[in-house]
Amino acid sequence: MIGGQISTRRMHVFFAGGGTGGHLYPGLAIARALVQRAPEIEPYFIGARRGIEREILPTTGFPYQLLSLHPLYRRTPWSNWRTLFGAISAWRALTRVAVAAPPLAVIGTGGYAAGVALAWARARGVPTALHEPDSHPGLTTRAFAGGARDIYLGFPEAASLLRTGPQTRVLPFGCPIEPPPIVRRSRADARRAWGFADDLFVLLVFGGSQGARALNEAIAAWCRHGLPSNVALVWATGRAQVAAYTQYESARVRVRPYLAPIADGYAVADLAVARAGAMSIAELCAWGIPSVLVPLPTAAQDHQSHNARTLAASGAAIHLPQAQLSVSRLEATVRELIAQPHALHAMHVAALRRARPQAADDIARAILELLQSPRAS
Repeated sequence: MIGGQISTRRMHVFFAGGGTGGHLYPGLAIARALVQRAPEIEPYFIGARRGIEREILPTTGFPYQLLSLHPLYRRTPWSNWRTLFGAISAWRALTRVAVAAPPLAVIGTGGYAAGVALAWARARGVPTALHEPDSHPGLTTRAFAGGARDIYLGFPEAASLLRTGPQTRVLPFGCPIEPPPIVRRSRADARRAWGFADDLFVLLVFGGSQGARALNEAIAAWCRHGLPSNVALVWATGRAQVAAYTQYESARVRVRPYLAPIADGYAVADLAVARAGAMSIAELCAWGIPSVLVPLPTAAQDHQSHNARTLAASGAAIHLPQAQLSVSRLEATVRELIAQPHALHAMHVAALRRARPQAADDIARAILELLQSPRAS
């Protein structure tokens, strides 16, 4: 599936990655920053037909191609014939695209959608760079780190787990996000916008774009049990789940399918309870919001648990495994932090210390350096 018009008069950079938003959205943010810095460059996206990019890329204005790609089937290895045949088909499609739009570089943003494009680039001598959002590098990043010209890390801790080449630059720029506004709404104004009293402690709960059922069930049980009288909730359930939880809306509980813009939630929050995806963590750090991270236990290679442990070790978060998630544990954690404002402030400072709100622009600048470097010739 091909979308958008390819310009034959512009310079092209391929972005390959997807399957999930955590692999696609960083690529889009980097591409937009790249075009801002160098309008003569046209990003071209390579993704999988079965990934989230099928819905998102047609809305971006960037030309793209969706290929019949499949992940490695670890639990059912006999299904990997789909992976092999998809890779062969994708290789041929990439060769055809490159005739019309020869790429100056291929940027891999993770996930199975990136692997074939990176392998194709290596075989053709096209420079490659990688963006790795998580603290524990994924399979694609580990496989292609040795020949990459640049690797852009969301977590600096990931560097120790990579085997890089002698000419590889490893740059801990962070995850590309929408940075907080330079002039932020005051906490008092944000509370008034949500209809909360100034003396309430506001908890922001969200589980990513689709929501998190385990989080939602725990918060619903807490509401039934009875929230502490000084606690308010801004609770994003996910679109598909909101109908089951609107009954908990009250003077101190705001139930929403999602937060758009999510900045409205960040502006009011004293503490967040969230999954441990790399993009969510990057946003929480940029806003300086202390967090209780409940990793998705089924995430690929358990990367969310690695992220949560890493952030907890830095002092910016509390790692709460889903198996330990309960009303009593949530309430005890929140009450303890309310009673120890110095501890909450220390988490706030630790989060800001890790913040990289200008990551997209930093990575775009590095890509332009790569394109202009003799290494790329």
